[in-house]
Amino acid sequence: MSRTTQPPTLLRSSLSRRAALLGALALPLVACSAGGSDDAGSDGGATGSSASDGAVDAVDTTALSLADAWVKAVESGMSGLFGTLTNASASAVTLVGAASSAAGMVQLHETNADGSGGMSMQEKEGGFAIPAGGELRLEPGGDHIMLMDLTAPLLAGDAVEVTLQFAGGAELPITATVKDFAGAQENYSPSDGGGEMEGMDHGSMASDGGDE
Repeated sequence: MSRTTQPPTLLRSSLSRRAALLGALALPLVACSAGGSDDAGSDGGATGSSASDGAVDAVDTTALSLADAWVKAVESGMSGLFGTLTNASASAVTLVGAASSAAGMVQLHETNADGSGGMSMQEKEGGFAIPAGGELRLEPGGDHIMLMDLTAPLLAGDAVEVTLQFAGGAELPITATVKDFAGAQENYSPSDGGGEMEGMDHGSMASDGGDE
């Protein structure tokens, strides 16, 4: 039996063609792999950017609570909401407002000496800042939340639903119990647009409800 041997020149030519063919097939695979890596990196970058753009310092309302919440009993007009607002989170929060179906308008009020031996209450500009781990005491004769333009009488034993509003948009719903109270004789110092409430005070509001 005889065996045919190819000349060296033909063998080298055949090997070269095979190598070229394998190289050509490998190029698209490399290109696809590189393209997929770039796309993934690009998508990941876009996602990261989006998350960063949407990041905000959210208020942890689970760490906020209003203890011993109560409202003064009154027949009409306006009343005050009191209690101790605690911030057990690791970040400071700012109470900027409140809302309630029991009142046409709700404001944050502070009370200061009026220069004549009495106390005057006025709207708190910018809200109440509460440090991390701190608390805000809302009490007659001091800082409080004012319920104005009451929609119905507030009688002792009633429950009032109020939503506390914080900077950043967070909200904390609370329920306060209505109680009779005849103390704290603060006069209301109206801000712009609030002149119709001048002369009203916590004492007169409490007497409207009466201690019967």
